[in-house]
Amino acid sequence: MAISKKVERLEKSNVSLSITVPKEDVRVQYNDMLKEYTKTIQIPGFRKGHVPKEVLERKFSDALKGDALGRIIESTLKNIFEDDKESLPRSERPLPYASPELQEEDLKLDLEQDLQFSVVYDVLPEVKIGQWKGLKAEYVYAEVGNEEIQKELEEIRERNAIVMDRNDDACALKGDVATIDYQIMEEDGVTPMSISRSDFSFSIDGKNMFKFDDDIIRMKKGETKEFEKKFDEDFFDPSLAGKTRKVRITLTALKEKKLPDLDDDLAQDVDEKFNTLDDLKNSVKDRFNKNLEARIKEKKIGSLLDLIMENTPVVLPESMITSEVEGRIRRIARYYNANPELIMQMTDEAKMNEMRESSQKALHSRMILETLMEEQKIEATDEEAEKELEQIAETNGADIAEVKKHYDNEQAMFYLKEDIKEKKIVDILLSENTLKPGKKENYLAFMSDNA
Repeated sequence: MAISKKVERLEKSNVSLSITVPKEDVRVQYNDMLKEYTKTIQIPGFRKGHVPKEVLERKFSDALKGDALGRIIESTLKNIFEDDKESLPRSERPLPYASPELQEEDLKLDLEQDLQFSVVYDVLPEVKIGQWKGLKAEYVYAEVGNEEIQKELEEIRERNAIVMDRNDDACALKGDVATIDYQIMEEDGVTPMSISRSDFSFSIDGKNMFKFDDDIIRMKKGETKEFEKKFDEDFFDPSLAGKTRKVRITLTALKEKKLPDLDDDLAQDVDEKFNTLDDLKNSVKDRFNKNLEARIKEKKIGSLLDLIMENTPVVLPESMITSEVEGRIRRIARYYNANPELIMQMTDEAKMNEMRESSQKALHSRMILETLMEEQKIEATDEEAEKELEQIAETNGADIAEVKKHYDNEQAMFYLKEDIKEKKIVDILLSENTLKPGKKENYLAFMSDNA
């Protein structure tokens, strides 16, 4: 197809692509469409497949031209964006999550004229890296202490606890495992809300999302209790956040935990490779330090990227930001096994704005790293990919053959090599700049996602 095209950069990482399709090509595609119709259309007075094209054109001229116009535009864009990708550089190709929009509202097909039309779409933003070497930055850090190790050991005790039914006349106490049916009423105090449920089990330890702990202390199995409850301002369901509602709870089951002693026997139960409690403690400490090292590295590169972003402005297209936010919503939904639309409805405006801002920052950082990888000509070899697979297998205690099987496709291998390339540019950034520890944080807070 002998088309001509012209690309013009617009604001907000948009481009306008103007296209001209020669009238000869227009006529060829129009005639091809007519041949299709003459083989399939049925008109009174003519046998199927024997309708003359002159009759078709006389009866359906406008409709045929409208159909042909749509087909020609679609095939032309497919040719440019899919079949002949090399005709446009990467910076001028449309992003995958934003469809090109036709700009002419009243475009008509004229078989005697070249077809001219234009589409606007989002593209990768232009990134001109500012200073990225010789920077000085501070990073927050943490250290592994006895308190964190002891807390982990207590959680190991919890995971290895024996859960036993309590007597029917026993009262619910802190540390027990309760199973309840609950109903949260609408404002009328009578109609149950949709979030009411049966067989809701949780430990009475102050960590359940409804914070029913104090409400069921001293209750007995089979007992029902009604009370008024005010939900926190940041409660996960905005329909209840900051509201006071009548709640009805029935305690249907009650169990108690028998925690094992913190001794050599527990260590051996956790893993046969441990002979003593000290072996378990040292393993916990080594794991914490390894995770801490990776987290500190993230903080270091985050501090550097903050500085680089200040002198490297990037105009992100709206479709890119929206796609990133929607991706985060889907990941949250998968975590809670919920519908993404429900998560969206339950996320208030302030949290959505916060998510949007963090998405923009993540995209900004990613664009800088990708641009630096291109400018520094960072590559990942097959040998490096092989070593990375061996490391993944070792870290996860997995069979190398199974790991290779998981990565035995083009897309998975592409992302693996992209990870290798990113690690390389991160190491270059850390070596080319000066970083020193700044504020010290609590280990658990530091390691959390919100740190």
